[in-house]
Amino acid sequence: MRCQYCDTAYAFDGGEIQSIDDILQTISQYKCGYVTVTGGEPLAQPNCSILLERLCNAGYNVSLETSGALNIGVVDPRVSVILDIKTPASLESDKNLPENISKLKASDQVKFVICDRKDYEWSKAKMLQLGLPDRVDEILMSPSTPDLQPIQLAEWILKDNLEVRMQLQLHKIIWGDKPGH
Repeated sequence: MRCQYCDTAYAFDGGEIQSIDDILQTISQYKCGYVTVTGGEPLAQPNCSILLERLCNAGYNVSLETSGALNIGVVDPRVSVILDIKTPASLESDKNLPENISKLKASDQVKFVICDRKDYEWSKAKMLQLGLPDRVDEILMSPSTPDLQPIQLAEWILKDNLEVRMQLQLHKIIWGDKPGH
């Protein structure tokens, strides 16, 4: 996908191929209990579902951040899915895979990256249309900076008394437009 606000454009080229055993070895060095598999789009990688299963089997709490454009039915049920529903201003909303909504579990989350007021209103309507408040654990809204400043999105959410969690893209705040660790 090529959302207009992409925060991982550095992943379009390059990278290195690693075995699942190498990935598990690297993760074990951090002494963490929670692992998020994210992208670009992790499900586009042929062995992503195997990696997720192996992480769960190794005792990690695992989440998957996915664009929502690929089938989440292949994901181990122990994994908490964070499904991105692309908004119109992303320029990728036509890639949303509607059948993924019925595959969401109560422990999953849905995320909307908001670019402007129209995206915000569209997201509010989509939340209700899809019954998301009763379907998933949390609904996240994240401002697409610099298009939309966090304070503006926070004000809209508060004014509407919307039951969502506002999320900032911490990796962008910490590492900018290059890969983190």
